[in-house]
Amino acid sequence: MPGYQSITSKMVRVPIGPGQEVYSRRGAMLAYTGRVHFAPSTTAGQGIAGTLGRAVAGERTEMMHVTGQGSVMFGRAGLDVTVVELSGGDTLYVEADRLLVHDASLRVGTVFLGEQGGIGGVIRGAVSGQGLFTTTLTGDGSCALLTHGGVMEMPVTPQRPVHVDPQAYVAHRGRLQNRLTTAVGLRDLIGRGSGEAFQLQLVGDGVVYVQPSERKI
Repeated sequence: MPGYQSITSKMVRVPIGPGQEVYSRRGAMLAYTGRVHFAPSTTAGQGIAGTLGRAVAGERTEMMHVTGQGSVMFGRAGLDVTVVELSGGDTLYVEADRLLVHDASLRVGTVFLGEQGGIGGVIRGAVSGQGLFTTTLTGDGSCALLTHGGVMEMPVTPQRPVHVDPQAYVAHRGRLQNRLTTAVGLRDLIGRGSGEAFQLQLVGDGVVYVQPSERKI
């Protein structure tokens, strides 16, 4: 069965059929063809324990379980939609409110940023306003993310770390460590400097997704 298809930069068509169920953000369906069913989901395939953990972490977004036979067009609030393919057991780290739709076959989890990125991860969450937890999608399948202005995929290697404005960070995958860095004085930290006081440094082997905007969803 064909995979996710970008109709425009703000809309994606997703095939639905046997073995091709998805979870979508509630209210994101724009149109559909065929016999497709939408049911509210409190677990999004994660299980009760995982759902409770997501609620406590603040990483909970209302989702729909989409089944049947046909195709569905998804989008939300005129935001740009980016399709990400996962394979070989990849894990994608992304904030829950950026998830538009994902294959039900992907395993959903919630991780504390401190576990993935040390104390720098905790600081990043506090400074960027993204929270201290993030959602993970693991396995083989597809998902679509919401951004302001699309994304650029920047490869990260041990020899080539990448520095990103925390507000422009969208997601990452691979074996990456993140930490917040600054090389400016106190006057920058209190708002008298260039406005670029903090940068998120990603080190390791993977990919980081960066949007051309500092706006949140």
